[in-house]
Amino acid sequence: MQIYMQKIKNLGIDDKIFEKFELFTSLLLKYNKIHNVSGVKTKKEIYKNIYDSIYPLKFLDFKRIKKAIDIGSGAGFPGLLLAIALSEVSFVLYEPILKKSAFLHLIKSKLELKNVIVLSCRVEKSEPFDVDLITSRALSSAKILISLVAKFIKKDTKLLLYKGDKVEKELEQIKNYDIIQNEKRYYLLIKEINV
Repeated sequence: MQIYMQKIKNLGIDDKIFEKFELFTSLLLKYNKIHNVSGVKTKKEIYKNIYDSIYPLKFLDFKRIKKAIDIGSGAGFPGLLLAIALSEVSFVLYEPILKKSAFLHLIKSKLELKNVIVLSCRVEKSEPFDVDLITSRALSSAKILISLVAKFIKKDTKLLLYKGDKVEKELEQIKNYDIIQNEKRYYLLIKEINV
């Protein structure tokens, strides 16, 4: 566990944010025993997932991002963790499974996250608004995800998708992208989306 705690701090996370990660971890462990909102069961697994969620701080310029949405937020990976680390960015988290969205509401309240809105619905049922960044982890293929969020995409919107080692099979018809690998994670950053 210590190795992930150190890796998180190496991303420039200060003590105040780290305290929020600690509270998130203890609440997830407690809530998960009753409601099973995530497959992660240990503190080490949670810190590994926190690190995975916020690793893009290393390569993505968040200064240009004011509004972001996270699709299928689950227990908060990655959108909620990015929101904790980036209080100046407004995040809308979409999670249609009620026990998971209830957990996200709990974390928002306990951590006093004024930059987070939790919507208990599917993104395609939501009214569109302009966003700078769309994130999602392990939800569906890039092509399907792009079709689900097409109405949110404007000229400068970027997609940040957390993928596994088969990411290259999803790149058909996607032109302007980077793939950043860290450990077993492949971050697919789509810089221009044609919808």
